[in-house]
Amino acid sequence: MLIGRVKGSLWATRKDEKLNGLKFLVVETDEYNGPSTTIVAADNAGAGLDDLVLITTGSAARLSGNQQEIPVDAVIVGVIDSVEMDE
Repeated sequence: MLIGRVKGSLWATRKDEKLNGLKFLVVETDEYNGPSTTIVAADNAGAGLDDLVLITTGSAARLSGNQQEIPVDAVIVGVIDSVEMDE
């Protein structure tokens, strides 16, 4: 799983019809994961702009929300309240 911050939304009028009805967000992975990367993730948690989110990737992403037939490889599965780490 990855931790990221929602930076914006993505709209695509032409896409695989299995993606219809999904909300896509642009997410920047942050310092918890190493170097920053921007990804697009389907949202199953109702995340909003600037939320810190938990992202699942790969085949596990399709299992979220029972969406095994949908061609996604990153899904937001939670909005994070806090992170505690020992330095």
